[in-house]
Amino acid sequence: MTTSTAAKYRTARRIVTLRVNGLGVTREVSTRTTLADFLRDDLDLVSVHLGCEHGECGCCTVLFDGHSVRSCLMLAVQGDGHAVETVESLSADPTELHPIQESFAEEQGLQCGFCTPAMVLRTKEIIESGRAMTDAEVRHEISGVLCRCTGYQNIVNAVQSAGSKLRGDAAGAHRGEAAADGSAGGRS
Repeated sequence: MTTSTAAKYRTARRIVTLRVNGLGVTREVSTRTTLADFLRDDLDLVSVHLGCEHGECGCCTVLFDGHSVRSCLMLAVQGDGHAVETVESLSADPTELHPIQESFAEEQGLQCGFCTPAMVLRTKEIIESGRAMTDAEVRHEISGVLCRCTGYQNIVNAVQSAGSKLRGDAAGAHRGEAAADGSAGGRS
């Protein structure tokens, strides 16, 4: 007697509990469900974009315990007991933009918007590191998220602008003027 295809490929299911955007979530998931699919399909967090589904483009980037991860490469069961943030977590009021989102709009750091949620979350992580960065360092830090539209300079400007806003630096420090620590923050 042969095993049916359905039985052969049936996957186990597990209960997972994690914090998503500050809220406790408990769901039963297939052990084969990716974190990206769980966030999109089960929790309706559609800012998690699936581009390549191989971990190359970085558009599915979320913050996992405060660090960037490619959610298409993780399983939902790996999130059990952890905290996940998507771009929806940035503002308590959906009609108000977070300073990072404001900076992306002001600096024209987005065009088609496909990579924007991942870039915004990566920016949050960069800023929370507490280290002011040169434009070249920012370029290196965002290099894991591919943008097909902007050429990156406006994204770099947005990251620097958001950092200045959130640190309370003098306006314009991101535009190549002397940074608060005396280092040059010129454009790349």
